[in-house]
Amino acid sequence: MTTPRPNILLIQADQVAASALPCYGHPVVRMPRLSQLAAQGVVFENAYCNSPLCSPSRFSMMSGQLPSRIAAYDNAAEFAASIPTFAHYLRYLGYYTVLSGKMHFVGPDQLHGFEERLTTDIYPSDFAWTPDWENPHRILEWYHTMESVVTAGLCETSVDLDFDEEVVFHATRKLFDLARRDAARPFCMVVSLGHPHDPYIMPRSYWERYTAEEIDPPAIGALAWEQHDAHSRRLLEAFAHDEYAINANHVRDARHGYYAALSYVDDKVEQLLKALQAAGFADNTIVLFTSDHGDMLGERGLWYKMHFYEGAARIPLLIHAPNRFTPRRITTPVSLIDLLPTFVDWATGGQGYEWAEPIDGHSLTPLLQGETPAAWPTVQGEYLAEIAAAPLVMLRRENYKYIFGEPDVELLFDLSADPHELTNLIEAPAYQAITEGFRMAVAQRWDLTALRHRVITSQRRRHLLCQALMQGHITPWDFQPQADASQQYIRNTKELWELYKQARFPAVKPPQPQRRVQRHTKLPNAS
Repeated sequence: MTTPRPNILLIQADQVAASALPCYGHPVVRMPRLSQLAAQGVVFENAYCNSPLCSPSRFSMMSGQLPSRIAAYDNAAEFAASIPTFAHYLRYLGYYTVLSGKMHFVGPDQLHGFEERLTTDIYPSDFAWTPDWENPHRILEWYHTMESVVTAGLCETSVDLDFDEEVVFHATRKLFDLARRDAARPFCMVVSLGHPHDPYIMPRSYWERYTAEEIDPPAIGALAWEQHDAHSRRLLEAFAHDEYAINANHVRDARHGYYAALSYVDDKVEQLLKALQAAGFADNTIVLFTSDHGDMLGERGLWYKMHFYEGAARIPLLIHAPNRFTPRRITTPVSLIDLLPTFVDWATGGQGYEWAEPIDGHSLTPLLQGETPAAWPTVQGEYLAEIAAAPLVMLRRENYKYIFGEPDVELLFDLSADPHELTNLIEAPAYQAITEGFRMAVAQRWDLTALRHRVITSQRRRHLLCQALMQGHITPWDFQPQADASQQYIRNTKELWELYKQARFPAVKPPQPQRRVQRHTKLPNAS
């Protein structure tokens, strides 16, 4: 008997630093359900986003390609409808593909291969958040500010809470809808939450899961200005780091709010997994938990993302399928672009697949099965968005991370000896061979001058288009979920008791009646 093709449930939370999770060693944060998932699954200890910003990270994850290959430069870059995604591939292979939550698609295509989308997005789909590399010192209205840090604290509700409650409600209901249909078609469901993304505010019930005294400070506190690399200084200037006098209480409260939001995410994971179990899918569903990028959380005095330091670029990646993959921890560096070929590998039973166009990712299946390839591809990252004025790229190979951006950023860290990335080894004589190897790899992979030109050209086009499209009658691209009320709940287009029977899960067969009653489905003639 052949094993049925697995369902796939991908849970993605926004802005989760791997180091903040208990399954990666954090001593304070409490996420019992995710910790259980990790203990029973495969944990990738060195997983990275391919761009430390929402849209580029998500678009590269879905396409299996680096942001520069698909022009996914920033949070206002259009994700072209002609680019194949894992939703397209899986749908072609017979999967039902459904999205609930955030994906920050930009442009008129708001599906990108998903057969159904259950909610709108939390973020806009237009070109308004286009950066301006030709005016790098302009602080644009939509940049992150330090207000998220100095106002961290309690709330009754928020836009992020409103969104995530809707996302999980629709996702859990859809799981039961899937259970009531023909089960011959496997599904891939993506559930994408807005938390723990700043602002760092949460209701009291989550805030009080932690006391102020137990909130740990950053391992590396704020550095002096001259200790920061040039890109970090640009981030600090853009965030207006000195607009407020940031003190230890602000830092503590912001981290407190972030930890509380992680506990909220854990509750949402629990809710989804309970629905998966109750719907009968748990045994044949591969569950993944990941994020789009991390959060610096005050380390080095930096916040949010937009850099390739570990806090911003290293993300959680857990894969739970204990009946398929033996629980283990994998140290090999991997990245989000590896998910597309992995999903297709699962869908085809490892038979291989001819891609519609070249991809940059590699299937994780060999690692999941315990193999140790002699040479695993180098992890690559690109940052091509706001605050930078030229491409910033990253390579992670074995214990080493190399970060390069013309004209003023070149960093090399040995993460095994220096996990906090405090010692730049670029000038160290003992590391010159490693440095030259990375420099050659960057030169072979990227034409950074040409890439900068393409980014600026794209920005110019989008600045014009944004201003033009905001004149006169505006036709928004934001996804509008459609609901046909005539087909919901109880309607007279369906027989009442047959509808009740079909909607009940699990189905119950009534006993044999002791007598038959003839029922009429039409109203009697009015006379």
